[in-house]
Amino acid sequence: MIRLIVLGSGGAMPTPKSIPAGYAVKYGGTFLFECPEGCQRQMMKYGASYGSLRAIFLSHLHADHFLGLFGLVQTLTLNGRKEALEIYGPKGTKKLFDEVFAIEKLKPGFELKVKDVIATREKKIFEEKLFAVKAFPVSHGCPALGFILQANESRNFDEKLAKSKGIRGRLFSEIQEKGSLVIEGKKIKLEDVTFVKQGKKIVFSGDTMPCPALEKASENADLLVCDSCFSEKHADAAKEKKHTTAVQAAHIAKKAKAKKLLLTHFSNRYDNRAVLLDEAKKIFPESALAQEGLELLV
Repeated sequence: MIRLIVLGSGGAMPTPKSIPAGYAVKYGGTFLFECPEGCQRQMMKYGASYGSLRAIFLSHLHADHFLGLFGLVQTLTLNGRKEALEIYGPKGTKKLFDEVFAIEKLKPGFELKVKDVIATREKKIFEEKLFAVKAFPVSHGCPALGFILQANESRNFDEKLAKSKGIRGRLFSEIQEKGSLVIEGKKIKLEDVTFVKQGKKIVFSGDTMPCPALEKASENADLLVCDSCFSEKHADAAKEKKHTTAVQAAHIAKKAKAKKLLLTHFSNRYDNRAVLLDEAKKIFPESALAQEGLELLV
């Protein structure tokens, strides 16, 4: 299963209770979606080991989404990291970090592979053994991305059907290796006794106002992690700042037939975030609030 850990859930400014929004995914390694300030401390605190960090995905270049990168890289250098670290972001990401990390006192002790992403939603920007990541454009008043983490599909046995055709014990492994078997004179193909199971899908909206690209990307998502910066009472502020309200996020999840919605990136004006959850649940009952340290298994 995919383990998602909320490192931060707030808006642009940290508070005594929260830091800006960011998430760690543990699935065959550790992967960051956003890198807010204090990120490495949150990783230590909540068990998102930075020692196995493979890649970082930045939705856009507003500072609250990348300020943690400098401290994280310093920590990795002090810990003797030698493995290259991949960083993906919108146009301008490579230029920014190439310039910053060229400063002598900030140079890492390992290679940073920084790549500007062209978002098409169809093309994989990153691929691992267990999953791939795609990017799509969102609407936030600057070059901004959302991300789709799509786990690989798997082929599973229909055990009852397989046994009815004489497949038992070690024959399950044998047919997987060979692709077919002859049992009692009949050829049994692997596809005859298995079915394809779609891999899990997590969508990260980044910062955005509602837009068709986000709705399309979120279709049938197992989890939608969505900007929910404002309550409906402050919908005008959401529109002005190009963010999404909790109600709008719920409508997106419902229309996309997502299984679960994680509300996040909350404005600091809400001391009690329950109002946002209440608004969303009226439309999409499978809504939850992001909070530091929250773990979800997908």
